[in-house]
Amino acid sequence: MIVAFSVAPSTSDADGSVHDAVAAAVRVVRDSGLPNRTSSMFTEIEGEWDEVMDVVKRATEAVGRYSGRVSLVLKADIRPGHTGELDGKIGRLEKALETAAENNVE
Repeated sequence: MIVAFSVAPSTSDADGSVHDAVAAAVRVVRDSGLPNRTSSMFTEIEGEWDEVMDVVKRATEAVGRYSGRVSLVLKADIRPGHTGELDGKIGRLEKALETAAENNVE
């Protein structure tokens, strides 16, 4: 499964920044050893249900150390028997875009 999630404290420091808390969450994800990537809005992680959800829980707890209230947004692609989809889905998308460009399809 692939989970895309965003976790942040509901309160921030004086300038509205939440980067320290988010960095703590991303550190948990990266230390997990599971395939992952982080963009400006979400972190994606791939693995089995229990291991992925454990990482999401620990990342949320890490953010909780910065605030008494935490916001978590989560979206999951649950597809048993498939692995390598974190990169596979992007590869298929890029190929479709390339094919469309070659065929002058909009």
